[in-house]
Amino acid sequence: MRKPLVAGNWKMNNPDESSKVLLENILEHAELLETQLLQEDNSSAIDIAVFPPSVYLKDAQEILTGSQLHWGTQNVSAYDEGPYTGEISASMIKGFGCDYVLIGHSERRCLYEKLELDQFVLDQIVAQKYEMAIEHDLIPIICIGETAEDYASGKTEEVIARLLDVLIAHKGVKTLAKTVLAYEPVWAIGTGKSATPEWAQDIHAFMRKRIAEHDVDTADSIRIIYGGSVKPDNAKAIFAKPDVDGGLIGGASLDVEEFSQICLAAATK
Repeated sequence: MRKPLVAGNWKMNNPDESSKVLLENILEHAELLETQLLQEDNSSAIDIAVFPPSVYLKDAQEILTGSQLHWGTQNVSAYDEGPYTGEISASMIKGFGCDYVLIGHSERRCLYEKLELDQFVLDQIVAQKYEMAIEHDLIPIICIGETAEDYASGKTEEVIARLLDVLIAHKGVKTLAKTVLAYEPVWAIGTGKSATPEWAQDIHAFMRKRIAEHDVDTADSIRIIYGGSVKPDNAKAIFAKPDVDGGLIGGASLDVEEFSQICLAAATK
């Protein structure tokens, strides 16, 4: 059985001392949740990860080390070292105790799109970052999803399949078992709109089926989470779907009460 994962992406929020307060509050609520949901074998019922801005990784390491919470970065370089001003390498990230890294978030992709790079080229960049994360024992959460234009044109599955095929060609299907996929319809991110639970299930099932064409075991084991305006009032219905294994949470991850309710919804699906 796949353990649910809820990942809180802070984006470029919570400056200065408020980041420490938020981390401490999330940890306190997570420990209360853990007490409620501890399984018979003493294992956790859910994985929870937070993704603060990189300048606060030291805070995350100091506050969360030794807890059941995980942390990671919102991006990683496709290179391990060199003249890449402003980039952060996987080895640097690992040095801050990170377990996870977000790769290919639509808000990162849009920066490359402004450079008018071809979508296939963007997918190749995602694949290179994915390879770098795997080589440094980081768990990549690879974001994948369609724009409003793709959605309106009925191209959702085409967009999903394209990146999955690039990833499989790059590192083989079995390596995908070391990753998490995050379906994030771009039209639902930060807009207040959300995919219906049925739509999320259909796309997650499509992703799993596409992987199963190469390896059934990997398709069964890989966690696929949903991202796109997840709130306490819609989380339970989305997470209840069999192929939805948790969520990538944006704005609601900055509110401890809301984030805790979302984690509870995932843990009790």
